[in-house]
Amino acid sequence: MNVLRRILFIVALPATAFVILWFFSADIRDELLPRQKRFFLPSLPKILEVFPDTWLLQRHTPAGDLPSRLTHDVVPSLIRLGEGYGLALLIGVALGVAIGSSRPLRALLEPVLEFLRAIPPVALVPVLFLLAGIGDTTKILVIISGCIWPILLNTVEGVRGVDPTLADTCRSYRVGGLLRLRTFILRSASPQIVTGARQALSIGIILMVISELKASSEGLGHTIQEFTEGFQYPQMWAGVLLLGLIGIVLSLLFRLVERRVLVWYHGQRVAERASS
Repeated sequence: MNVLRRILFIVALPATAFVILWFFSADIRDELLPRQKRFFLPSLPKILEVFPDTWLLQRHTPAGDLPSRLTHDVVPSLIRLGEGYGLALLIGVALGVAIGSSRPLRALLEPVLEFLRAIPPVALVPVLFLLAGIGDTTKILVIISGCIWPILLNTVEGVRGVDPTLADTCRSYRVGGLLRLRTFILRSASPQIVTGARQALSIGIILMVISELKASSEGLGHTIQEFTEGFQYPQMWAGVLLLGLIGIVLSLLFRLVERRVLVWYHGQRVAERASS
């Protein structure tokens, strides 16, 4: 019930804003925008009117029937997002555990990591296209280049902050190797790892779109850009709406996974509040 209540709380504000915009968007638009600019900001009913034909339904053309853009553009984008995000999670946690567990390695690499983290991932997009060429691999690399940093740095801080008493206990009982990694280090650092993963997810969605804006023939970002260049603004805003819905769904899924992964942590927090 707590999870359901949290989901309803998250959905309540967007749903309320949606209803308000539905009833008042046309009037607000007409009052605030001059006539020549209203074309660029269609009303919400118009956006919803074109939404199914634009994204969900099969397309009929003189050359034959084409699959819906949901199948042709959105699904490949989400697959690339999943691959890039998953690889960033794997690499970030592995490197973070290694760096966080070794003081000399941390002292050696920390300045380099801070330098690389300060470079905006968007600035690396042309470089990655130049080095890796045009294709899905480059788009996945773009996503990895932005997602890896919050995961890596949060993992390092989580590993550094493990309880020294528990660390001494593990040494006393000679708990080492994979058992120590799984039951002590990763478990102790998991709250901060999850925090980094949550930050990385929003970054990954942004980079998924950016990687598809140029030198691409399909994808959600490419299609939105195509609508913009073709002055199809209701369809463009329908794509923006779809992108927002994808973000909400992924956020809800992440929260469900987080509750399962950190069930021990949230239970501990509840017990601490009850005892204080």
